[in-house]
Formats: sequence, C-alpha cells, structure tokens
Amino acid sequence: MSGHSKWATIKHAKGMADAKRGQLFTKFIKEISIAARMSGGDPASNPRLRTACLKARAANMPKDNIERAIKKGTGELGAATFEEMIYEGYGPGGVAVMVEVLTDNKNRAAANVRNIFSKTGGNLGATGSVSYLFKRKGVIEYDAETVGEDAVMEVGLESGADDIANEDGVITVTTDPANFEPVLEALQAKGFESVSAEISMVPDTYSALDVDTARKLLKLVDRLEEDEDVQNVYTNVEYPDGFEAE
Repeated sequence: MSGHSKWATIKHAKGMADAKRGQLFTKFIKEISIAARMSGGDPASNPRLRTACLKARAANMPKDNIERAIKKGTGELGAATFEEMIYEGYGPGGVAVMVEVLTDNKNRAAANVRNIFSKTGGNLGATGSVSYLFKRKGVIEYDAETVGEDAVMEVGLESGADDIANEDGVITVTTDPANFEPVLEALQAKGFESVSAEISMVPDTYSALDVDTARKLLKLVDRLEEDEDVQNVYTNVEYPDGFEAE
C-alpha cells in the first residue's frame, strides 16, 4: 500500500472487502501480540504496543480484538510466538521492494516470499540491497473528499508533523517516528478518520514505470500482501498518471 502515487492506497482502502479487512485485522493482531510479548501488555509503558494499538484503532479494529491480541502476546490466552524478518528485492522495472514479515514458521515464510517474487517477475536481493533507499517515517493518510486539508494541516503542524501534502485525492501527514503517536492522537481527537496510519518505510527517490510494467509490479505487491506471513510491503514505485488496474 505504498508508493509515490497514492492511487494504490485509495484502491486498497476504498475497495477493501470484508475478507481484506479481516486479513488486515489478522496482521494487526500479530503486530500487537509480538509487541506485548517483547515488552509487556501495558501500552503506557510499551511504546511499540501503544503504536500498534493506535494503528489498529485508526483502521476501526474493535477494542475487544485489540485486548485479546495483547493477552495472546502476554500468554494469558495461550502463547503466540512470531519472528520478524525483512526481505529486500526488485520488482518488474527494477523497482525497489521491501517486505516485512511476522511469522511463526520462518521456512514457510521464506519459501513463499521467494516463490512470489520469482513468479511475478521480481528478484530477491541481499540484505541491504534496497533498504538504503528508504527512511522510516510516520505516515497518516486521509481521503481528501471526507476530511478538510486546512483542518488537518492546522492540527498536524501544531502537534509536531513534519509535512502535510494533498496529492491524488489523499492528504498525507508525515512525521518523525518519535512524533507519530502524538500527531495521530491529536488528529483522532478531532474526529478525523484516517485511511491508513503507520510507521512506514518512505523512499528517498522514486522509480517511474509505464502502465504495463506498473500492472506487473502491482500483481507482485498484491500477491505479497495476500500472504499470511507478510505484514507490510514497501516500494519506490511512481505509478503513471491516470493509472488504473485491470
């Protein structure tokens, strides 16, 4: 759900079927559980857990689901053991691709990610092959049709956002990772409903593709995002103007 053109973000957010939403909640449950397992189940004293819960609430995940995920992580509802891994590679057109994985089976995750890359015109690379092209930032996105840009800008900048941009119908609030939580909480307090909110890997430079290659890349991204072990997929793609999936 990442890339210079916000088309992909809106496509995923507005077109999310119940199955997609359930898949998203599953990813949040794993993220919350591993944060609770690593540093305890109290969000007040566990920044990673606090951020994971904020992201889940921003996607309208029910409170009960969040609480059960925390208890899974702390062992109250049975142990949940996940490992984190990052895969780096190249998609069609040489686009940089980073894949964040949370899995209870490293061999399965590695085989699946490798298989998806090879079957969709991509290539896995060595550790560090593309990560240098990205910086970790807080990214909060709003549908410009439902939220006013001026209002978001006022609250965002007052609460510590680095930048607010309106592009392709999406208002994007960018923050330093350390300021993600207070900025998101300030915006939520005003009743603004976000399309997405996450600590993301944002590319420094972008790779422009033609329509045919962009569709091939999108197939790779979609296949990766559909995998049960994949948490996040980041690319430095710049979709062509007017791009639409088939």
